[in-house]
Amino acid sequence: MRPTSRVRRSSAHDGPIDLRSDTVTKPTKQMRAAMAAAEVGDDVLDRDPTMRELEIRVAGMLGATDALWTPSGSMGNLIALMHHLGRGESFLAPAGAHVLDNELGTAAWLAGGMPRPLEHDAGPGKVSPAAVRRAAAGGVGPYHALHTTLLCLENTHNAAGGTVTAPDEHAAVVAAARGAKLTVHLDGARLWHAAVALGVPPGALTVGVDTVQVCLSKGLGAPVGSVVAGSAEFVANARRLRKMLGGGVRQGGVLAAAGLVALDRIDRLSEDHDRARTLAAGLRERGWDAAVPQTNIVLVAVADLAGTLQRFEAAGVRAGPMAGQVRLMTHADLTDADIATALSRIGPVDGTAGRTDGRRSPVRPGRR
Repeated sequence: MRPTSRVRRSSAHDGPIDLRSDTVTKPTKQMRAAMAAAEVGDDVLDRDPTMRELEIRVAGMLGATDALWTPSGSMGNLIALMHHLGRGESFLAPAGAHVLDNELGTAAWLAGGMPRPLEHDAGPGKVSPAAVRRAAAGGVGPYHALHTTLLCLENTHNAAGGTVTAPDEHAAVVAAARGAKLTVHLDGARLWHAAVALGVPPGALTVGVDTVQVCLSKGLGAPVGSVVAGSAEFVANARRLRKMLGGGVRQGGVLAAAGLVALDRIDRLSEDHDRARTLAAGLRERGWDAAVPQTNIVLVAVADLAGTLQRFEAAGVRAGPMAGQVRLMTHADLTDADIATALSRIGPVDGTAGRTDGRRSPVRPGRR
């Protein structure tokens, strides 16, 4: 689709406004200074002191016994799945979960588990306790049948638009999994967002899980890194699995120092949520079919996804696809003026670009 006169670039901001992801943030000056001054050691041999400080702090925040730094959230999830799953076993996860659609099939390829998606019967990104019980019962059978042993949850659910699972909902689903003799892993790449949106500590959203992964580069601004947490036994095995996957770390304190600074920025995520709501409201005022966000992800249903993305790019607003829709994400490097400029550049809907007749696309693979 060719850009129209309505998408002429604003003079208020000469460069593109990047709303593709909250991973585009740059490390702050404070992070860079902390990285330069970090006390370091060989983590493979003697443990890096700054990395260990980060791991202990995150474990405490999540209500876990111990934790391990990993280079990425995908590796953290994979380590947990490799620990929990055996050959010939299956695991449950909400449809569109990152472990299902955006980690190159490593859950099956490397962890050896057969994925079984669950429809969102309790709201976008959410599954009900009853659905978990039914699916777990379906995994019990003769020796030649798959045995379901694990439930993977995601909070916030990325492909559903950053939707949040509250503590009571989480506890009910985990209790159902426990009753069905399932272990539970929580992909909490954006758990910080959920905690801020709900006004609860992160540990309130991890109750009852065996393992949890949280990310430091999504919204918090660290350049790289996630942390996977659980029991002391799990973390001991996780270090071996990380090494098996090529994740042995030497002077990792340089990176962990940025993570420690990132943890001090959690409260400011509310600013991203406010800007996401402002962005979505402004789009709706201009005729776009934008969902009301719970956190910092705005999904816009359009008839012509590729054409709309081209139009936005030509206007100087960078966006991406998600679940068959346009995804716009607010983050720490944006200001209120940037949101206003983005809305001005996007302008009102033209022709059929944003018409969907009220029908939203089902959750399909996206990017984190």
